[in-house]
Amino acid sequence: MYTKTQIQNLQNLTNTLLKSNGTVEELRDVLRFHEYRYYILNDPLISDSEYDQLYKKLEKIEKENPSLITKDSPTQRVGNSLNKDFVTVPHLVPMLSLENSYNPQDLIDWSERLNGLTDYQKIHFSAEPKFDGASISLIYENDLLVRGATRGDGAAGDDITTNIKQIGSIPLSAKFSEYGIEKIEIRGEVLLTKENFRKFNETLSEEGIAPLANPRNAAAGSLRMKDPSAVRKRKLEAILYHVSFIQLNEKGLKNYPQLLRTHSGTLQLLAELGFKTPIREKKIFTDINQVVNFCRDFENKRDELPYEIDGIVVKVNEIELQQQVGSTTHHPRWAIAYKFKARQATSKLINVEFQVGRTGSITPVAKIEPVPIGGVTVSSVSLFNEGIIQEKDLRLGDTVIVERAGDVIPYIVKPNTELRTGKETKIIFPVNCPVCGDPLVKTEDEAVWRCVNISCEAQVVERIIHYVSKDAMDIKTMGEANVRKFYAQGLITDIPSIYSIDHDKIASLEGFKQKSVDNLLTAIEHSKKQSLNRLIFGLGIRYVGETTAKILAKSIDTIFELKKFSIEELQQLKDIGTKVAESIFTFFHNEDNIIILEKLAEKGVNINGNKTESLSGKLSGYTFLFTGTLPALKRNEAEKLAEENGGKLLSSVSANLNYLVAGESAGSKLDKAKKIKTVKIINEEEFLNLIQS
Repeated sequence: MYTKTQIQNLQNLTNTLLKSNGTVEELRDVLRFHEYRYYILNDPLISDSEYDQLYKKLEKIEKENPSLITKDSPTQRVGNSLNKDFVTVPHLVPMLSLENSYNPQDLIDWSERLNGLTDYQKIHFSAEPKFDGASISLIYENDLLVRGATRGDGAAGDDITTNIKQIGSIPLSAKFSEYGIEKIEIRGEVLLTKENFRKFNETLSEEGIAPLANPRNAAAGSLRMKDPSAVRKRKLEAILYHVSFIQLNEKGLKNYPQLLRTHSGTLQLLAELGFKTPIREKKIFTDINQVVNFCRDFENKRDELPYEIDGIVVKVNEIELQQQVGSTTHHPRWAIAYKFKARQATSKLINVEFQVGRTGSITPVAKIEPVPIGGVTVSSVSLFNEGIIQEKDLRLGDTVIVERAGDVIPYIVKPNTELRTGKETKIIFPVNCPVCGDPLVKTEDEAVWRCVNISCEAQVVERIIHYVSKDAMDIKTMGEANVRKFYAQGLITDIPSIYSIDHDKIASLEGFKQKSVDNLLTAIEHSKKQSLNRLIFGLGIRYVGETTAKILAKSIDTIFELKKFSIEELQQLKDIGTKVAESIFTFFHNEDNIIILEKLAEKGVNINGNKTESLSGKLSGYTFLFTGTLPALKRNEAEKLAEENGGKLLSSVSANLNYLVAGESAGSKLDKAKKIKTVKIINEEEFLNLIQS
């Protein structure tokens, strides 16, 4: 799409714009170029932060000069509001299904049928991967993307244009007019890469939600999300593989583009205009037996692709011949899908083990008779939570269907209830932690059961790592590696044991000299004096972040007072909702946790709050927000100073804000604050004068 000279010029322009301001056109050009490098070529030339810097410059100019905004500007990808219900729109050409083949003979038979429908001397076959995603249709008119739609029933689909614009590999504009094209409809597939799908499922599992079975479901569900910004976060990609409709302008009618005469030519055209296409994987053959061999070879290396594919699509390459053989009401006669073998197998569900995760979540894991699926022998399958077991009505002894797509985790599709003999038994979910024996808890809005005992052996190491971290008790030199080493050596067993660690044994460990031992002991001793909010945050109570920990610390005299709060009383504290209140209540009504806190108090760790202090101070009654880079103070230092003097921190600009303390490169928060008359904008020096005055 870009020549070497253009690439060099755009990179030089990028370097210039990173150091200085530029025009709207220059910023748009370089942003489109870097989107192409990132989304289409997977070969970025700048970092994400540098891209963001350029993006913000363009955004600032357009915000100050709305008349300069164009529909294809990179800033117009992001939707800023919730979509209403999707509207059904007709396709310019019906999106038909494909005829399927499951063996070489089906392909040969299809080829013979083609020969009977045409007098072509030699048919060229295009073979390309059949991507396993969500089908879409795009319409470009006068070079602009004007509509994106789902496949729907084939005749019409849902208008998802706003969500389509969140996909970086779909250009908002393309120079079709240079090829004499006025209007064009393109078909393609929206996908999640295997890696992004794995990360997406990990996120769902951490939230106690059953992961999706395959990337196709994830992609299809993403396209119908109501919030466009959430769609953008999914990191979807789109591969365009077919041109279904073309309307030529006067230029095109006079000189019909040669690339539009073949299917492979249309893919080349799309690729030249910046679309992601299967042009690299596609092969052209003149013999159907060559196609058969290609399909067999590709099935063996399907896992080498970053995407899931479930077959090969074989098409007649000549557009004229496609039109000549036509279509049935169900499928085009000029194309067929060679389907790969399904990656499923049946096995026997032998047992279910209940594993305790690092955050206390209980995950049931099915133990099945080992079975090979997709080149891997599977013997363990996650069942995610109790709800999945009940929903699928799984029982010990069941014959189950297990699926594994590529390198995605195995998944039990369903039990084969027809094969039950009556000897199958129900799976009983435990009421106590399988490791420490404490009662399990589950909130109404969660699907997962949890152990909240912070000394539970299954999660204690991760909890210690969090406790000593910088934002918690900040025990310098006792990072993750040392925590794991000390725990493995038996030097620490739980959080309180940190404060009675054997100094001599540490000194005897490899890599520890006397100075490093002294530094560690100093850091441990210093942590005893940390403020209560750091201790509360360090305990790792679910949903309790740094801000909530500060709110709690300002509401009590000692940490043990939290045991006296009811859920309703906790909810009366600022910004604490039902879910957070229930988590705090559960934590402080677990006797093992109270014992840990008593031990910490005995070791001299500060357990006192600042209830009295928070009621007074030079900044008491005023709210603050810090933005940009301050000349002397770091952001967290300034925020701490404000709170120590009775000020209250806000996370965003609103009418409730009294002072915005703005440093260099303040950005959008400063712009927003200028529009609210009640917000006073000050610099670091003025902020310090407020405290001193």
